[in-house]
Amino acid sequence: MRISAKIDYAVRAGAELAAAEPERWINAETIGTAQGIPTAFLLNILAVMRTAGLVESRRGVEGGYRLARPADQIYVADIIRAIDGPLANVAGSLVEDVSYEGAAAKLRDTWVALRVSMRNVLEGVSLADLVAGTLPANVTDLLGDDESWVTRPHPPR
Repeated sequence: MRISAKIDYAVRAGAELAAAEPERWINAETIGTAQGIPTAFLLNILAVMRTAGLVESRRGVEGGYRLARPADQIYVADIIRAIDGPLANVAGSLVEDVSYEGAAAKLRDTWVALRVSMRNVLEGVSLADLVAGTLPANVTDLLGDDESWVTRPHPPR
C-alpha cells in the first residue's frame, strides 16, 4: 500500500483534532503549524473530511474545525477511505470484482487477503488510540517481529 502525503496529512490532522477538547474549534493554520502541513493543502483535505462526515467546520473568528464524532469512533481506515476510496483496488476496480485466468487465477484471492490484512490494522486504530499513544494488541504484536522493520525493495532471493 502506498500512503500518499494527502493520506498522511489527513490522519495527522485528525489526530490533532482528536487531541483538542471535543467542543473546541481549531483553525486550519493551527493544525497545519502543529503538524507541519501546508495550510492551503490542509484546507482541501479538511473539506474532503467534512464531506465524508469526519469533521465539522464553522466560519468566523471563533470558527475552525472539530471532529464530527468522538475520536474513539473514527478509525484510520475511515480517513483513508474518505481521502482515497477503498483500502484496496485494482486499477480503480474493487478487488472482488476483478478476475484472472490461467497462471494468475489466484491473484484476486491474494488482493482480497491483502485487503483483510489492511482492515485488521486500519479499522482497529482509532484517532483516540493515536492520541493516547496506545495501539491495539494485534497491531503491537506485528511491530514486535524484527522483520516488520526491514524494508525489502526487491523480493528476497
